[in-house]
Amino acid sequence: MILLITGPSGAGKSSFIGELMAADDRLAFSVSTTTRPMRAGEVDGREYDFVDETAFDRLVAESAFVEWATVHDNKYGTRRSRLVEMTDAGKIPILDIDVQGGIQVLDQFGPELVSVFLFPPSWDELERRLTSRGTDDIEVITKRLRTARGEVDFAPKYSYWIVNNDLGAAVERMRAVIAAEECRSIILGTPPLESDDPA
Repeated sequence: MILLITGPSGAGKSSFIGELMAADDRLAFSVSTTTRPMRAGEVDGREYDFVDETAFDRLVAESAFVEWATVHDNKYGTRRSRLVEMTDAGKIPILDIDVQGGIQVLDQFGPELVSVFLFPPSWDELERRLTSRGTDDIEVITKRLRTARGEVDFAPKYSYWIVNNDLGAAVERMRAVIAAEECRSIILGTPPLESDDPA
C-alpha cells in the first residue's frame, strides 16, 4: 500500500501527516526533493532534500523521480529510490505532494495506491492559514489562493475526500481509510483460509 495525500497549500497536510504517523509506526514519510529555499527550522533530509536547479535537472534526466512538477516557481519531485527503500522495509509510504504531482502518480500506480484529497474547512480559513504562516507576502498568498481554486477541480480523481476542519477527527477518518484498505483482496493477495474442497 502507498498513501498519496494531496490538497491545496494551507490545507494542513504537514500537521495531518505528522499526527497520522504518530498514531501508526508502520507509516513512513517519503521526503520529497525540492529547489525551494530552506525555511527557518527546516532540516535538509527531514522536511525535504534541498538541491539546486542543476542537481534537480540531473535527477530528472536520470529518471530518478516517480513524479515532479514546478509549483510556485520551485521544483518538487518524489524519488523512486525512496519508495523502494520503504516498501522493502515493510513500511507504508506516505506521499505528501502537490496536486500536479498527484495526478502523475495516479497515472502510474495501480490499486495499491490509496489517494486522498485533503480539503481546508473553507476558503476564508485557507486564507487565514496562509496569512498566519508569516512566510509569504500578499502577492504570493494571492497566487496560492488562485492556484488552490484550480487544484480543487482535480479532487474527483482521488478516491477519498477528507475535510481538515478538526485535526484529530480528520486523522481518525484517515486511520479508518487505512484499516478498510488493508482488508481489500488486492492488498491481501491470497485468501487467509484455503478451501478444503478438493473439487
